[in-house]
Amino acid sequence: MLNFIEYGTRSEKPSLLVVHGLFGSARNWSVISKRLSDDRHVVTVDMRNHGESAWSDRHTYNDLARDLVEIVGKFGGSMDVLGHSMGGKSAMVLALTHPNLVNRLLVADIAPVGYSHTQIPLINAMKSLDLAQIEKRSDADRLLSDAIPEPSVRAFLLQSLDVKAKKWRLNLDALAENMDHIIGFPDVRGIYSGPTFFLSGATSNYVLHEHKPKIRTLFDTPYFAKIPGAGHWLHAEKPREFEASIRAFFH
Repeated sequence: MLNFIEYGTRSEKPSLLVVHGLFGSARNWSVISKRLSDDRHVVTVDMRNHGESAWSDRHTYNDLARDLVEIVGKFGGSMDVLGHSMGGKSAMVLALTHPNLVNRLLVADIAPVGYSHTQIPLINAMKSLDLAQIEKRSDADRLLSDAIPEPSVRAFLLQSLDVKAKKWRLNLDALAENMDHIIGFPDVRGIYSGPTFFLSGATSNYVLHEHKPKIRTLFDTPYFAKIPGAGHWLHAEKPREFEASIRAFFH
């Protein structure tokens, strides 16, 4: 079973499952999960090949959705689900293949389509890092700065570096091998009729107008909104606005 972290206690509201994106982890979502747990039970997971969860050669969305089925089963049979990016695609496949397990679905800045933006360069940069030279996180940040010039991207990736053990908490080989699956979307036969909210960053180009017909063939009642001034990492860039949107939808 996936590694998970719980926040808050069970209430009359359904438990909320939070599913991170590529290179993320349950811990990345700790601040917002703690805040949301003021009136409900929140569960964050490490997806396979991430964080403290088991590694596997397989990393398709059908595999990822099956992992989530197991988690939902552990916590009572149905949950509200929030997924970002890769986690959003995993959550969509979960809802389409097991609609009875998902009460309501919030998909953060991703659509059920294939994309062309491979993340192989980031994987290559992480794999090329000489971990023997790393004594503290700032060493890794400095050594990655040529390959990854954006400080915010380096900071995010370095959350998955175990400096003391000198290893990545990411199965970089498997993620590279499965990159076509990760940026793609499977041919899923199904329709999810529960409330579905596609929440995007206004400056992001991941959810486009031309994606809406495909979304509407899979989801009966999709709602759409954008957070002004936010990009793909909307939960990190505009955390309070993101939290307010979550609370409004999962009221």
